[in-house]
Amino acid sequence: MTTLRKEPEARIAEAKGRTNGALKDGSETGLRPPYLATFQATDEPLIVLPAFLSRADSTPQADRPRDPKNVVGRDGLPIANPDADPSALAFEPNPNLAYEKWDEYWRKIHGMRFTYEDGPEDKSMAVMLRYDQVHRVPGGPTSHFPPPYAAPLDGNGRLHSKIIGGIPAYKRPTYDGFAYMAFKSLEDLTLSFGSGKFPAKIVPEEQVMFRSVPHMIAREHILIASPRHREAVSVIKVHRRNPVRSREEFQKRWLHEHAALVLSMPSSHQYLRRYVQLHNIGPAKQDELFWHPVGSTWDGISVLSFDGMTDAEDFLMTQCNAAIEADEATFIDHGQSEYWTALNYNIINRMYPERVTKR
Repeated sequence: MTTLRKEPEARIAEAKGRTNGALKDGSETGLRPPYLATFQATDEPLIVLPAFLSRADSTPQADRPRDPKNVVGRDGLPIANPDADPSALAFEPNPNLAYEKWDEYWRKIHGMRFTYEDGPEDKSMAVMLRYDQVHRVPGGPTSHFPPPYAAPLDGNGRLHSKIIGGIPAYKRPTYDGFAYMAFKSLEDLTLSFGSGKFPAKIVPEEQVMFRSVPHMIAREHILIASPRHREAVSVIKVHRRNPVRSREEFQKRWLHEHAALVLSMPSSHQYLRRYVQLHNIGPAKQDELFWHPVGSTWDGISVLSFDGMTDAEDFLMTQCNAAIEADEATFIDHGQSEYWTALNYNIINRMYPERVTKR
């Protein structure tokens, strides 16, 4: 990929000129087509920061990962045992409202704080090319509970008359969603997150609303380009490789042989509207920029996007997908990987039309 050679200030001024003033009022409508005045397109892979998110809640520390400074109380300090007193959580003390409030806040408030130009010195959004919020839907397919779904029956093939005592335990995926943020270069990503609003105002907010924010630096490979980048639903697959392979071997196999298999399947073209592989190219050592102890263990992420939930479920039940999953099992450790389904909210999109990337 060709890295931009312009000085940071020149690149920021150029990027701000393309936004048509949309950042001034905090609204995101001017940051995506058809409202955005000027677009750009490329077949070069972009650099993506996929940040996975779990909401601040009263789950016991041993049951769900938590970053050390996250889940804070009303005094602004991290709560060592959030399950001991749910009313102490600063974000939402009522556990009956916590999930709904978090989901709404992330989209309608955090998203606007994220895109708002916080003074003339704020450089964070000017070089970001795409920002999607991807909210996990509990009713959608997961690797813990894939389709087809079947009614629970008694020994005579009839519905049970009572459900108490027969309700299966809910198997919650590790995360509640992820933020998908794309840039032309690692230089631009660092410029966006390295100073000003993000460390001063966004990170403290995230310590209140998120339990954990593991992330990685990825190279984006688009295998099926989105016609409009407005797909409603995505299946998100988090991959860890079979340990007999190196990360380089895994990614080569995934990008070439496996991608060719996916693209050869009739169901892929019937149902899929976008297919992307995010290859981990991030740091391997703790003291390096953007290293995370969990994110560094991921080898890649698949994003499979659909027009709606029914298409996602129908695709997952096809013989084509069965062949895809069988091939995955030859180089992916499914026991250490998972998938779940999410709603897509496209906040920023300066890349239009989207193109299949070079391989």
